[in-house]
Amino acid sequence: MLSKKAQYSIYALVYLAKSFNKGPVLIQEIAVNEKIPKKFLESILLDLRNNGIVSSKKGRGGGYYLIKQPEEVNLAEIIRIFDGALALLPCVTFRYYEECNHCKDENTCGVRSFIKDVRDETVNILKRATLAQIIERESQLKAGKK
Repeated sequence: MLSKKAQYSIYALVYLAKSFNKGPVLIQEIAVNEKIPKKFLESILLDLRNNGIVSSKKGRGGGYYLIKQPEEVNLAEIIRIFDGALALLPCVTFRYYEECNHCKDENTCGVRSFIKDVRDETVNILKRATLAQIIERESQLKAGKK
C-alpha cells in the first residue's frame, strides 16, 4: 500500500500537471482542491522540489509548478521518492537490494522468481503511467469511454 505521502504527492502532481505552463499554483489551492493537509503538502512539495520534479516561485504570483513535462513524470519515480523500493522483497529490488536470509540460492528460489516477475510487471506499469496519461484516463472515465 502506498504511504499517505506518496498518495498525496501523486494527487498534487496531477493537479499541477493540469495547470502546466499556466504559472505557479498556490499551496493553499492544491491543499483545498485535493483535500491534502497544508502542512503535509508543504513537506511533500519540498521533497518533490529537492528531487527536481517541481520548482517554486516566491512572492506575488508565486507558488509551485512542474519543471518537467507531464509526459516525463511517471508513477514509479514518484513512489520511489516517498516509499523507496517498488518490490515486495528486498532481494528483488533494483535500488535497495538486500541479500535474502531465507533461500539457499537466490538463483533457484521459486518465491524470489515469482516476486521478481511481480516486480517487473509493476515497474513496467508504473513507468508507463505518466501524469499526462493519468489526466487522459480521467478524461476518458468522465466521458464514459473506459
